[in-house]
Amino acid sequence: MLCGILFVLYTTIPWEYLPQELGFGSGMACWRRLRDWNDADVWQRLHEVLLGKLRAADQLDMSRAVIDGTHIRALKGGPKPVQARSTAASQARNTTSSPTQAASPSPSHSPAATATM
Repeated sequence: MLCGILFVLYTTIPWEYLPQELGFGSGMACWRRLRDWNDADVWQRLHEVLLGKLRAADQLDMSRAVIDGTHIRALKGGPKPVQARSTAASQARNTTSSPTQAASPSPSHSPAATATM
């Protein structure tokens, strides 16, 4: 399953097009496993274990590390953002002659499908 998940994420093919000949299971089964692992924080724990093993083996090179400011709080502060007024848009009225049913999200277009590692 892990190989199937990594294959789909790397190649960006839709989950349903995962070739059965590769032996990774069905694309839908891989998608469900990815969803379940995301919900169970498996990826975060895997990341922490890998970092711990690399640190223990003195194999972690932080000389090229980048800190993303959207995930790390600036402790020294800085200018506070100005509170913007609410610009929440309301849903537009349907002007077509026949109402259409909203499409349900496809697993191939889910946030998990676009996750990067």
